[in-house]
Amino acid sequence: MSGRKETVLDLAKFVDEGVQVKLTGGRLVTGTLKGHDQLLNLVLDEAIEFIRDPDDPLKTTDQTRRLGLIVCRGTAVMLVSPTDGTDEIANPFLQPDGA
Repeated sequence: MSGRKETVLDLAKFVDEGVQVKLTGGRLVTGTLKGHDQLLNLVLDEAIEFIRDPDDPLKTTDQTRRLGLIVCRGTAVMLVSPTDGTDEIANPFLQPDGA
């Protein structure tokens, strides 16, 4: 072993690619990953935030706002996923209203 610490998540392969980032507090941001460090601080370009539903803060709406170039602090990052190759599906565990 070289003694060098490596992170579990290798974000280098996502640089200059589209990513979706979920932050603590329920905020959801998408953008192009421009850089990162070992503390999971992320630099996103052309970032777009999805506005949360005022009635249910756990849900996002189709409304967005452009943020531009942003830095996401690593302590606030909960999830990082690529935007290419991911699709939203219906929850298979959600019970119908009549059941």
